[in-house]
Amino acid sequence: MTSTQPQLHVVLGSGPAGSTLAAELAGRGHRVRLVNRSGAGPAVAASTPAGPAGAVAAPVERYAADVTRPEDVRRAVEGAAVVHHCVNVAYHLQTEVLPRVQQALLGAVGATGARLVVLDTLYPYGETGGEVMTESTPWRATSRKGRMRARLDEVYLDAHRSGRARVTLGRSADFLGPAVINSSLGGAVFPAALTGGEVLGLGDIDLPHSYTYIGDVAAGLATLAAHPEADGRIWHLPTAPAVTTRQIHRMIAERVGRPLRTLVLDEPRPVGPFDETFMAEYAEMFYQHTEPQILDSSAFEREFGLRPTPLTEALDATLAWYRGALAAQAG
Repeated sequence: MTSTQPQLHVVLGSGPAGSTLAAELAGRGHRVRLVNRSGAGPAVAASTPAGPAGAVAAPVERYAADVTRPEDVRRAVEGAAVVHHCVNVAYHLQTEVLPRVQQALLGAVGATGARLVVLDTLYPYGETGGEVMTESTPWRATSRKGRMRARLDEVYLDAHRSGRARVTLGRSADFLGPAVINSSLGGAVFPAALTGGEVLGLGDIDLPHSYTYIGDVAAGLATLAAHPEADGRIWHLPTAPAVTTRQIHRMIAERVGRPLRTLVLDEPRPVGPFDETFMAEYAEMFYQHTEPQILDSSAFEREFGLRPTPLTEALDATLAWYRGALAAQAG
């Protein structure tokens, strides 16, 4: 049964995914508490309201908490019907910090009875040799971060099966969209495309590669939150059909009115926004750019009737955001 009554939703993590989700939830008429370490950040405006005509979305509440501390998390989620885990940390700290976040979070939702919606990655699948990834694809990760993510997911699903918590997970491909900077299709691509600089491509850019629009990440997680019957399993969030990264670069070139100057990085090394620390950690994940990365989200689309945003619209929205960001920097 779909939940339609306004509820308190707590979103842990105020990066692009968490902030976009907070706006989506507020637009759906829910009260939203957006949590990060400082409790600070820009105001988050609700997306177009999907509730009753004339309804006014409440402002998103900011809240400070250290999500590795059980007592902080318990206070942050107090009163929530649904808690959304969109926390990310510096790449080189993930294997250390994310298990601590999980432990604190499962304790908090177990104590309060809130449902838990987790934003997940494709890392547990590991190298697939180009196999299309569905929810039934085996988990074959060999990287440190892939094995860590797989262990976390096993714990989440075990917590649900044992009755310790009510949990559902939404997996996403690489992000694309407004405010998405630290992505292979983010800050290393769009600013340079708009200014005539050098656009970065990773690995073999002639292989099909799935990118999930950040708005679809938010809509997908909000939809899982509205459907308690979705609990207890992993879902692939709505993702447009994969095309090659070179095709996406051509689509960007058409929109900016000039050919792109592309630097193709065929092995991991520091470049642009990806510094030495990041690339040293990312090296084990570079296989994602040397084999096809194809995500199938048809199960989610059939079950919930939510289609992914076409890549053309996603690119238009992303370029518009980056134009505004560049203008703000210049002004």
